[in-house]
Amino acid sequence: MLSSQGSTAHPGARGTARPATTTPHSPAKTSHPLRAAIIGGGPGGLYTAALLKRLAPDREITVYERNAPDDTFGFGVVLSDETLGGIEHADPVVHEALKAHFVRWDDIDIVHRNTRHTSGGHRFAALGRRRLLGILHDRCRDLGVDLRFRTEAPPPDRLARTHDLVVAADGVHSATREAYRDVFRPRLTPHRCRYIWLAADFAFDAFRFEIAETEHGVMQLHGYPYSPDASTVIVEMREEVWRAAGFDELDETESTARCAKIFTEALGGRPLRSNKSAWTTFRTVVNERWSHGNVVLLGDAAHTAHFSIGSGTKLAVEDALALAACLEEQPTLPQALAAYEEERRPVVASTQRAAKASLEWFEDLARYLGQPPRQFAFNLLTRSRRVTHENLRLRDAGFTDSVEREFGCPPGTPPMFTPFRLRGLTLRNRVVVSAMDMYSATDGVPGDFHLVHLGARALGGAALVMTEMVCVSPEGRITPGCAGLYTGRQGEAWRRITDFVHAGAPGTAIGVQLGHSGRKGSTRLMWEGMDEPLPDGNWPLVAPSPLPYRPGSQVPRELSRAQLTDVRQQFRAAAERAGQAGFDLLELHCAHGYLLSGFLSPLTNHRTDAYGGSLEKRLRFPLEVFDAVREVWPDERPMTVRISATDWAEGGTSGEEAVETARAFAAHGADAIDVSTGQVVAGERPEFGRSYQTPYADRIRHEAGVPVIAVGAISSWDDVNSLILAGRTDLCALARPHLYDPHWTLHAAAEQGYDGPGAVWPAPYRAGSRPPRTGRTDAPKPRLTLHGPRQDV
Repeated sequence: MLSSQGSTAHPGARGTARPATTTPHSPAKTSHPLRAAIIGGGPGGLYTAALLKRLAPDREITVYERNAPDDTFGFGVVLSDETLGGIEHADPVVHEALKAHFVRWDDIDIVHRNTRHTSGGHRFAALGRRRLLGILHDRCRDLGVDLRFRTEAPPPDRLARTHDLVVAADGVHSATREAYRDVFRPRLTPHRCRYIWLAADFAFDAFRFEIAETEHGVMQLHGYPYSPDASTVIVEMREEVWRAAGFDELDETESTARCAKIFTEALGGRPLRSNKSAWTTFRTVVNERWSHGNVVLLGDAAHTAHFSIGSGTKLAVEDALALAACLEEQPTLPQALAAYEEERRPVVASTQRAAKASLEWFEDLARYLGQPPRQFAFNLLTRSRRVTHENLRLRDAGFTDSVEREFGCPPGTPPMFTPFRLRGLTLRNRVVVSAMDMYSATDGVPGDFHLVHLGARALGGAALVMTEMVCVSPEGRITPGCAGLYTGRQGEAWRRITDFVHAGAPGTAIGVQLGHSGRKGSTRLMWEGMDEPLPDGNWPLVAPSPLPYRPGSQVPRELSRAQLTDVRQQFRAAAERAGQAGFDLLELHCAHGYLLSGFLSPLTNHRTDAYGGSLEKRLRFPLEVFDAVREVWPDERPMTVRISATDWAEGGTSGEEAVETARAFAAHGADAIDVSTGQVVAGERPEFGRSYQTPYADRIRHEAGVPVIAVGAISSWDDVNSLILAGRTDLCALARPHLYDPHWTLHAAAEQGYDGPGAVWPAPYRAGSRPPRTGRTDAPKPRLTLHGPRQDV
């Protein structure tokens, strides 16, 4: 959902940054400041002032706002039930005033290619931004807060000397944050779309997303009612579309009229109006610190999250609630400000991850235009990964059922239990046990541990079970405990495991992942020191270029032409043994900084010969290896390739290069791309989070047109269903969940009430297909209420 980002759309209560000349006032010994200055009169600043004054009427609270009381630069504000609950608990007066003016609705309409799909049960509440400010103005005045409109706030260092607390609620362009930039260390990330806040003088009957495919490119409308006779309308498009359409040459009035014309059907031919509206580019604000001395950041000054998930005002109000509570609960101001940041930072980080997923979905909207209509709608609704398949089913089962029918799910079959075909192999569901290094082999030979480990997961219901990276030579091992396929004895040991899987878990496929460690080899077992060199017994390393993985690592030798031929032959021989060992699928490991990945990344390939330089040249050796393997691998059995779609480091593999890499392998016969990220350079900075790598798989699937396997912090069956049904991936590979629960897939089926061909329980385990009963935990309920004189015992 959306909330008005007034401070993002317009400077509002902002001023030019002025460097602070002194350090803020030393924090008071008490956390109950008597004099507080609030910089910025938006909802976050006003609500902070009201809460602080209500909690301690003797406080002197001053709010500085450079604009007039009625000035506002957005139109409608959406607040969640959770936020409203916090307001009701903290200040019932404000809550009652808000309730009197809310408009509520349940539906979301998605209009694409003249087709409208409606999903219900979403429960929105909105009101006008001007009305919200008026309610907070009245509450502050009633409580005795000093509101100073049309007044520039004094420099923050001066306020810090004369007040016990300074709250910087001065928005995305915060002058306070800029004054203490060296302390707060902000990062402002611009994004790729232009947008403008407008309004219509009628109320949409639902939250409306409308897509316009114009001669200049794709544009989208986000609209929702905020009063019985008015709606917020946001028009958004990529920067290049905005310029091609000529919006960069139009003034406010002309832009407003042009938007109304483009979306005339959504508006019923009615006009749009503006309010000092300007086209702007959203910027994500992140600060390393939120406080300095007695100065603290709040709302957009501290953090921003894209308007498409309705976060701006919501986050600011929740910041105010948390800050006021921490000031009451903690004994000193430093402890209170630290507690405030500790409480809010993880919530904000989670919201920003969801907002990033949402804004990037809209940035890349054109990617999804060809999806079936209902899948497109489902994809849009689940774009932030906060609304999921199961959550949407609770909201609107009829809509979710219609999406599943269009996708091809048989009645009662969750998306994850639909089959998928790769070449001559049909997988009975969409779950893969991801390759996980076990470091438990002896001389490269897999033993009883591997039999039990892989066998248990094969019995657990996943369609495909992958081995760890199986090394193609002794020098290609990561550690002394890594398994291999460079001897006949190793091949025989693997045959024992594949035979068990095929006999003990009929219908389950087992795949082998072939790789070479490159510069990341000759290290200790993971639990003895991951990536640390062996204390003795090291073997020489080879790599595309003589670059150690990290300081203190062994320096590899640059592979010569003759050695490239040898390595290619090692992969070919290992693939022949894998075919003889009975594996159903072979994956070539070109990710995570190992040898073939080292050729692909510009950070690790500095060669100046035919195998280095442009992407085409960096691809040359990995493709030669792929061709050599494909030549000896049985034609009816599929091959996949695992890649790192980003290095999470400046100058590394780009998204465009990842797509081109996938296209190249597909052109050479790869049946799917296993899309991972990172682990290429030691200085990487991954953006961890739930299913954080799936956007890379999504992009490759849609732009390269090749099936993909998504990996990376996919931990629930709800995530799997959501990703599959939205069309972001074809298969989902899970690692840690299968370490926690070898029968994860079967348990997912049981928890969803599914009992079909996509999840077959082994006959000896059939009795466990339903959750075991537990002891009674509820107390007997009283059946009679006796009324009579109380008798004390």
